[in-house]
Amino acid sequence: MDNTVYSSYPPQLDPAQEAYLVTTIKDWAIQNGLTVRPQQSFVPRETDPKGVLATNAPVTLFPSPFPRSCFEEARALQTVYNQLYAAITCDEAWLGKIMEDLIDVDDFISHLWKVHLAVQKEGYAQKLSLGLYRSDYMANIPSNASASLKQVEFNTISSSFGGLSSRVTSLHTELLRTPGYPPHPLLDSSVPPENTAIETLSAGLAVAHKSYGPSKSAPALPLCILFLVQEDERNLFDQLALLQQLTRVHKVPVFRLQSTEILNQTSIPSSNSARPLIYHPPQSPGTQYEVTTAYLRCFYAPSEYKSERDWEARTHLERSAAIKCPTVLNQLSGSKIVQQVLAETTGPDHLAKFLAGTDPDTISRLRATFAPQYDLSSSGRGRELALNPETAANHVLKPQREGGGNNIYKTDIPDFLRSIPESDWKRWILMELIHPPASAKNVALRSDGEVLGDNVISELGIYGTILWDQEGGNVLCNEQGGYLLRTKAKDVNEGGVATGFSSLDSIVLF
Repeated sequence: MDNTVYSSYPPQLDPAQEAYLVTTIKDWAIQNGLTVRPQQSFVPRETDPKGVLATNAPVTLFPSPFPRSCFEEARALQTVYNQLYAAITCDEAWLGKIMEDLIDVDDFISHLWKVHLAVQKEGYAQKLSLGLYRSDYMANIPSNASASLKQVEFNTISSSFGGLSSRVTSLHTELLRTPGYPPHPLLDSSVPPENTAIETLSAGLAVAHKSYGPSKSAPALPLCILFLVQEDERNLFDQLALLQQLTRVHKVPVFRLQSTEILNQTSIPSSNSARPLIYHPPQSPGTQYEVTTAYLRCFYAPSEYKSERDWEARTHLERSAAIKCPTVLNQLSGSKIVQQVLAETTGPDHLAKFLAGTDPDTISRLRATFAPQYDLSSSGRGRELALNPETAANHVLKPQREGGGNNIYKTDIPDFLRSIPESDWKRWILMELIHPPASAKNVALRSDGEVLGDNVISELGIYGTILWDQEGGNVLCNEQGGYLLRTKAKDVNEGGVATGFSSLDSIVLF
């Protein structure tokens, strides 16, 4: 299957065809918001001191082939994954036991847990919790084997690119409907699957907004959703796609607020035991909004907590009555150690525990998406595989945190482990590498205008939303919809678009 589908794809471009596609894609991207702020390596700050420039997001010229069976299975399992991670978040005792081994060696995990404990002691003001998730996969196709779906990771915070991924699908669909591509059997017979990521994610936020209920302030205040974002965010157009959908379709006021301004521009009235989160828009002095939903597109990496004030801001959000997306507990549920524990083949059946009432066949299908993973906290199979260069070559070492650039790969693993204290090894999870198609190729247009053709690896993300009652576990809404495909050069280990490793892509099914 690998050779027959991938060996002749994509079709070859002559210089005129490539120039046409590159120009068309650049113009389409600017016209339709498939854009990012340029990296400083491309446009230095002194060249654009006022930050007025934008450029095309990194994007492939062609949609990439992806096995239909894997794509459909990923979509079918997303609501089950949503339910699983909501249930894990509700079981504080189970999650706490998983985290306790990390608290002594991982400052980031320790700080997040302290935020939870501080708010728990005071008492949580909001029982509803919102998850906007993305489950990331690869098609695993070892030599002479059929394709199977294997999960890379499950994202519980700042699951980005729903906005831009929808735009890429529209771009490739338009190119397929015009004489933009040379003839090819895969391109002649299909278009990318519909991508409803913008609609799905914004609808999840809108459901949370409505479920918040009336204002808890006296007198009542107008209600809004607040996007908490990073400083100097390059990927703001992805966020604006969701914001626009919320304001235009759902008629919900939405504001973006940098994480550094949370304590300056929001407050919790000390006289109100309900603890509503009040937003004070700097552009409208004297105006106040009550925040129904705090959507975090920040605070997922240790580097974002530059001082104690940032931790105070996170605690401030957590103790408020706003519905958090995510709560600290839900963020912690997305740690790699949770993924590893769920994938264990011996000991308690955690999937059966958290998915009680789910059809056993469905649980088995979900379990089949796990790649083998190992804990390094004690001597055993994980350490044996990680320290032997021959077996380490088929593995990746992952820390608990999100964001690109943190993993250690293959033969670098043994020397890396020996370079850090053995007590710190339990901060890391060893995962068997997934084997994507060996001969897949595509051509990418980078944000700096460079065009690169190469052997590639593609990673599929499926979006899901879930709103639940943290106290009783009752699920109010559980949906899936929309996808992300990120494609990178085969010799590049990391896969983040925002970190410069990958290009946005869409899918042609086979």
